[in-house]
Amino acid sequence: MNISTLDNLNLNSIGYIYSLNTSENIKRRLLDLGLVRNTCIKPIFISPFSGLKAYEFRGFLLAIRNEDASKIEIYTN
Repeated sequence: MNISTLDNLNLNSIGYIYSLNTSENIKRRLLDLGLVRNTCIKPIFISPFSGLKAYEFRGFLLAIRNEDASKIEIYTN
């Protein structure tokens, strides 16, 4: 198992949530959306100017700032 952060996951690569080390407000929102441990997540779009990536998980898309993604630990097989 390789542990890294979400911002380092390449486009169309699959990772699994390991832990959320974000602020409590963001952590609560992500948990409410279903971004819990072992959730499969895949980056599918990078915004060229705004520092955002769009991630697909649980059948929908969510844009997460790179600053916040760097605080989300993932693992890959």
